[in-house]
Parts: sequence; structure tokens; C-alpha cells
Amino acid sequence: MDFARKWLRNSRLLEAQPEFTVRAVFWGLLIGCLICFTNLSLGLQSGWISMMSIQSALIGFLISRILPTPMTPQEIIVVQTTAVATGTMPLAAGFVGILPALTLLDEERDGTPAIRLSWLAAIGWSCSVAFFGVFLSPPLRKQVIIEEQLTFPSGTATAQLISVLHDLPPPDTTVRRRQGYRHLEDQEEDAGMPDESAPPVTSSHEVPADQAVVAREGWNELIWSFGVSGAMTLSAYFFPVVFSIPLFGNYLAKEWLWFFTPSLSYVGQGIIMGFPTTISMNLGMVVGWAILSPLSKFMGWAPGPVGDMSNGARGWILWISLGIMCADSLVSLLPVALEYIEDALRPWRRGYSNISEDHTRIRNEETETEDRLVPHSWVVSGLVLSISMGTLLVWMVFGAEGIRPWATLLGFILGGLLSVIGVRALGETDLNPVSGLGKVSQLFFAWIQPGNIVANIIAGGVAEAGAQQAGDLMQDLKTGHLCHASPRAQFFGQLIGSSISILVTTTAFTLYNRAYVIPGPSFPAPTAYVWLSLARLLRDGQLPENSGSFMIVFSAIFAVSSALKTYTARRGHWLAKWIPSGVAFAIGFLNTPSFSIARLLGGIMEFLFRRYFAKDGGDIRLIIVASGFVLGEGVVSIVTLVLRTFGVGVASCIGCGHGLCAGCPAVL
Repeated sequence: MDFARKWLRNSRLLEAQPEFTVRAVFWGLLIGCLICFTNLSLGLQSGWISMMSIQSALIGFLISRILPTPMTPQEIIVVQTTAVATGTMPLAAGFVGILPALTLLDEERDGTPAIRLSWLAAIGWSCSVAFFGVFLSPPLRKQVIIEEQLTFPSGTATAQLISVLHDLPPPDTTVRRRQGYRHLEDQEEDAGMPDESAPPVTSSHEVPADQAVVAREGWNELIWSFGVSGAMTLSAYFFPVVFSIPLFGNYLAKEWLWFFTPSLSYVGQGIIMGFPTTISMNLGMVVGWAILSPLSKFMGWAPGPVGDMSNGARGWILWISLGIMCADSLVSLLPVALEYIEDALRPWRRGYSNISEDHTRIRNEETETEDRLVPHSWVVSGLVLSISMGTLLVWMVFGAEGIRPWATLLGFILGGLLSVIGVRALGETDLNPVSGLGKVSQLFFAWIQPGNIVANIIAGGVAEAGAQQAGDLMQDLKTGHLCHASPRAQFFGQLIGSSISILVTTTAFTLYNRAYVIPGPSFPAPTAYVWLSLARLLRDGQLPENSGSFMIVFSAIFAVSSALKTYTARRGHWLAKWIPSGVAFAIGFLNTPSFSIARLLGGIMEFLFRRYFAKDGGDIRLIIVASGFVLGEGVVSIVTLVLRTFGVGVASCIGCGHGLCAGCPAVL
């Protein structure tokens, strides 16, 4: 009874406190801009970005502790929501994949010259895809959070963190089993009764914390980790060998790209990813770069330099990586798709009744009042406006020869359908399979507009953007739901964050393009090659010698692996997290070993820390340190970008005997 009274008292108090405030939006934008720069840099380097919702909430809390009046839990949620919407735009708008892919077009091979967007054109492209996912979020929230009560592990973990930091009762994370439809003979059995057999669902991200420790030590650990990471990044700019250590000798570094980048940002990403994911990535690295790369070279299938994406080993193993990602993503989506098909067919079955559905809806009704929800008219108007304006802007940027308006419109429609599947998968597994959804859209547009590589890439990007953005924002809405935050306040934060991020991301990308060659040695943009390679394959149907056989074998292996992983994950089996992730395995192929090794170090740190120093999950200092590592390099990368723009180069190439250092005159 005491717990119930405390929960009720806190719930009423929270609802009476301010949520959408100027200071919450300001700090959310500031944190989001730092994450945006970090994600743009990391995405162009490795194709991998971090949503960083937990980190945003944690940094918001630390900032709140030094304000004259600390922010309320709901303000922290607005901070987090705004920061995530701002920070994930590099992926949502295709700055780490779609736009670099268009610059790789070859007129002789592809029938169209390379497309390099100006700052204004990039603004137009970003505006065309920035808001569709935001307006999709409210109706999806009602379906997957209110009615189906999906877990959304990262969103749940963030809610747990916020509750602990503010000394609130833990959020109710009990998930009821969906009742669905029942036959007439089962109507009276358990009608309207909650499923008490379903256990409370806890996230894999254990985040309980000691509030006093975080408030006392959090800033110190964030500052020193930020400073060390930033200092290492700055030293690597002036002395490039710092991030290109020939750990296995100059020969392997120069000829086979086996060198080590001790980036603390990569280490921080490994901590955030967790040990199982980094293991999958490094298994892919070993298979791709230690086995298949030498095999393709020595057998004459990839005669060019190892790092060449057109006729070298790196380009050869790219196709196997593509097959693995497609197989893993599509198989993991099958259960979700089958559930929707089953739900659609149930009304046509004999003995169908919707009585039990009515009971379920009564039981899972909306907990927020109308003044805190996003009005239906806003959603409809926003979707119509975002789709129509998006179609117009894409036509203005790329022209009818690039992609026809009707194809762009179909891209938005397909994006909406794929968003439903992607959000469901994210809610159940904590993985947003946007890479697979993007490939589905490319396959679809290869059929309706064949032979047009530009249209294939752009329409695929439009569809992927909606699915990716809706999924990321749904995690935030789950956090808000568990912590009694206003969905309307979060919606405003998402709109503002997305709007500001258009300017921030476009400007940053333009500056990077002026200072560096993208794709290039410093920023290889590996996912750009994935987009372009699949578009070319769908048009030409040609693969590098013998790569098709390996694609089939590895695709089959990871189709089975993905099915087993999905099966065990849906049943909450401990084995699920140790079954290799196909997407992470494929990323190990895409990136050179230097990226994966550093992340493995972070994963090992996370494993050892959780096992020996925080067995009860009661210490989040490692999350703070990881956040400092990631943000330190991201922020200092802005400094190095300015230095490069003004012509300030490396101080010394001492120790670099392989010519692969970023900033080395030999590779610029």
C-alpha cells in the first residue's frame, strides 16, 4: 500500500510539473548537436551510428544538477527526445550512405554523372525526408505502445534510468500478452482478465544507479573521459600514426590493411554496443579480412589492391556482406510480417468474433488525456503535407530524370508500410532492421523503375528514412509513456530537433566535403558502396568472379542463424544474445580491421565491468565514461575540421611506414 501511495503521489506530482520548457529544448538541442557531429563523423568512417538515448538522458541529468532549479523528469525526457531527433539526422537523411553513394556514380558505367548536392540542395533533400517519420510516430505509438505494449528495451532502460536518478518508483514494465481474436467457444474464458502469467520484462541494458554517486562523480568522469578522448583525437590529427598503428607489422598494414586505430570513441561505441555485438563484428572481421580477402586475392578473383572497392578484395567481400545483411534482416522481419498477415486473415475465419478484442482495448486504453496527446488532425495534416512537400522537393533537387514524382510518392507509401514492420521488430528485439528495409525498397524500385540507379537509391533512401526515424522516436515515446511524460511535448521536441538538425547536419556535411574526399581514406563511407552496389546488381545482374557462390552460402548460414536468434529472443532465452548478429557480422566485412578491434576492446571492458564490478547492474559509471569517449572525439572532430579547412596540416608523419594514416600526404 505504501508503494502504491508513493507511486500515485509521484504520478500526480509529475503531471503537474512543467514538461515542454525552453531550457529543456535548449539543452536537448545542444546535446543533440554534439551527437549529430559525432554520428556524422562515425557514420562516414564506419557506417555505424549511435542513437544515444540513455546517454542523452544521463547528460541532461548531470546538467540539471548544476542549474539553479533542477529539471523535472519529464523535462529530462524532452531533453532526451529532442537530442535523439537532432542527433540521428545523419542516418535518417542519408548523409552517411545515400548522398556519398550518389557521388560515386560513373557516367560511363551508370549512365549518369556523379551527383554532388550543394548546401541548398542538401537542405531541400533533408527537408523532404525529415518529418515523415515524426508524423508517423503518434499513430504507431497508439498501436505498439498502448495496445500491443511492446517492450522497446532501450526505451524501457532509459525510463528505468530516469526513475532511479530522480528517486521515483520503478516504472511498470509489465507486458501483457496480446489477446488478439478468439473463437466463439473461447469468448467467455478469461474474458477481460489480464494475463497475470506474463512476467515483468526487463531490458538487457541494466541501468539502476546510485543517484548520489551519479550526482557526485558523474561530471568528473564525463569530463576526464571527454578530455582524454578529445586530446587523443587532436594528437592523431597532428601525428596521424597515433590512429594508424601497424600493430601486426608494416607489411600487413600496407598490403592487407591490418592496422590498429586506438580511438577511444570506437572503444566507447564498443561499450555501448555490448560484448556480444562486438564479438559478432570481430568474427566477421576475421572471416572477411583474414580468410576471404586473402583467398580472393590469391585465387585471382580480386586482382586489384586489397583496399580497392572496384576490383580489390575489399570490393569482393562487400558482396558477401551485402548477402548476409539482406538474409539476416529479411528473416528477422518474417515473424512480424506473418503476424500482420495472420491478423488480417482472422476476420475471414469461421467462428471469428471481436468481443475479446473489445475487452483487450478496454484493458489497454490510453492513459493520457486529450490535451497531452497529439491531435488526429495534426497527424493527418502533417502526413499529407510532409509527403506532398517531400515529393515536390525531391523532384526539385534531382529532377524528373533522377526520379519521377510518382516513384517518390510510392517511396513514402512503402516507407510507411515498412515503418510498421520495423517498429514492431524494434519493439520486440531492440534492433531496427533499417538496412534490410532499405534493401527491400531497392528491390521494389528495381521492378517498378528498372535501369535507373539514381531512382533506386533515392527512393530506397526515402523509404528507409521513415522507418529509421519512426523507430528511433518510438523508443523515446516508450520512455515517456513509462515515466508519464506528455506525448505532445515529446512530439514538439521531435519536430524542433529534426528542424534544427537539417541545418546542422547539412552544414557539417558540406564542411566535411570541402575538407576531405568523401568517400576517401579518412571517411570511407562504407554503406555508400552497399547502396550503389545493390543498385548496380539489380540493374546489371553481374557479380565479381565467384562471389555469388559465397554470397549464397553465407546468406543461407545467416538466414538459419537469424531464424534461430529470432526464435530464442521471442522466448526470452539467454542463448539469443550469444547467437551472432548477421548485421554486426557483415559490418565486420565492410570496415577495415582497425575499426572492429577497438570496438572489441570496449566490448571486453563492458563484459568485465558488468561481471566483476557491477554484478547487480547498480553502477552506471561505465555508461558515463563511454559517453565521454564518444562525444570527446565527436566534438574535437569539429576542431580538426576547422583546422583542415584553414589549411593546417599534419605536424609529422613519423612512425608511419605504411602510408595509410589519415591526413598523410601520400593518400590525400
